[in-house]
Amino acid sequence: SGLENPAVLDAIAHDVTTDEVMLAMYELRPWTDPDLQLFQLQEKLNAYVSFALDGEMAEAYPSYVGKKMRIQLRTRHEPHDKVLEFASLVREQLAFQNMIFEVILMEDEGCDAPGGCGCSH
Repeated sequence: SGLENPAVLDAIAHDVTTDEVMLAMYELRPWTDPDLQLFQLQEKLNAYVSFALDGEMAEAYPSYVGKKMRIQLRTRHEPHDKVLEFASLVREQLAFQNMIFEVILMEDEGCDAPGGCGCSH
């Protein structure tokens, strides 16, 4: 999982409070190679958007059809400026598809597995 593997959907959940479907991707590495990690983010994001819009999600999760989508990049380390600039552009473009994109900085304490992390906004 993580940005290194674009073929894996790291997490999917239905938030019953907001009635949104949340797709999460994780980056637990420090942003020490922003060009490579930005490329990996683009690949993973393309896979997620394709999953959501091209019918795969509807087939696998029919109850999620028609719900608002939220895609999250959950990272343990503050992203590089290049990544934040890209995230801003993605946010604007996905809004046209009625999708939300956000970057979540996860708390570091006791965070060894993506599912075990709390997050801060």
